Amino acid sequence: MDRSAKTALWVIATGVIMAGLWWFRDWMTQFAVAMMLWYAIDGVAKWLDERVPHTPRWLALPVAIALVLTVVAVVALVVMQNVADMAGRIGELSGRLNALAAQVWRLLGIAGPSPTLDGLLRHADPATLLRTIGAALQGVVGNAVFILIYLGFLFSAAAQFPQKLDLIFPKPEARARVRLVLTEIRTSMEKYLLVQTIMSLIITALTLATLLAIGLPNALFWAFLIFFLNYIPTVGSLIAAALPTLAAAVEFTSLGQVAAVAAGVSFWQFAIGNFVQPRLTGDSLNLSTVVVLLALALWGGLWGIAGAFLAAPLTTMLMVVLAQNDSVRWIAILLSADGKPKLFRRRDIAQDAA
Repeated sequence: MDRSAKTALWVIATGVIMAGLWWFRDWMTQFAVAMMLWYAIDGVAKWLDERVPHTPRWLALPVAIALVLTVVAVVALVVMQNVADMAGRIGELSGRLNALAAQVWRLLGIAGPSPTLDGLLRHADPATLLRTIGAALQGVVGNAVFILIYLGFLFSAAAQFPQKLDLIFPKPEARARVRLVLTEIRTSMEKYLLVQTIMSLIITALTLATLLAIGLPNALFWAFLIFFLNYIPTVGSLIAAALPTLAAAVEFTSLGQVAAVAAGVSFWQFAIGNFVQPRLTGDSLNLSTVVVLLALALWGGLWGIAGAFLAAPLTTMLMVVLAQNDSVRWIAILLSADGKPKLFRRRDIAQDAA
């Protein structure tokens, strides 16, 4: 096959893959989230098995499942309670929202009266609004159920996977190569999740203390939101600094308090992100900054919010796989930060096969 035919084939294959990712995005995002949870639970189980004395694997795994799912449930509960509290205070905040909108209107120099919350709600269709809220809640519950189902099947399939791998790849060299690639992906994902979780916990704790000291209402909610946003590289930290600042602009009448919230949240994001994170992250992803931004745009456009959260780990998986094929290794080199994606040589494969 000549070069032009190969290029055409790659373009067509890429188009088909992108269409498939878009068409089946609902269940694929659920499966991808379940896989990330599986990596997190397996990493916690491995840590308990290796670091905690007298903790066998059969006990470490259920303890890890309970820990991770409990954390997810507690976070969801806190978020729902705080959202309900903010919804109950909407009448109290409506005057401040109207005043803030008027200030923005004057700042932009737009003629005519500024929009008010009452005016916006008056033009909203209550039936349509209720149907939208109901569909959103139903979607969240349905996604959670399917994610847990996929997670259960992943644990079931993981036990039989080594035997299936032997049957799929009867040749020792091919089987060793696939095993090394899967191990590298697993190690990268576990390290990424560990580093991001530690970093997010540090930023969240410091931000929560700052917001409580300033007196921002619903500080716990904003702290949890910042925790999740820090899993989105680069863009997440910017959003995490902007949202509490906007909330402070609505809650406080003092410009000093708003500035204090903006400065406090931004300081922790900048300090941890620029001085602590590089030391912890190391080469866990090995993705260039430009690639991370492009990955956010691509996966976010395909899968929405879930795609933004999964953009970095999914791109890392793709880079590891592409690096093992001579014809497409150049793509992996472009994706990597140092131009040296993980490549398994013949000696590595022979050593693993032995």
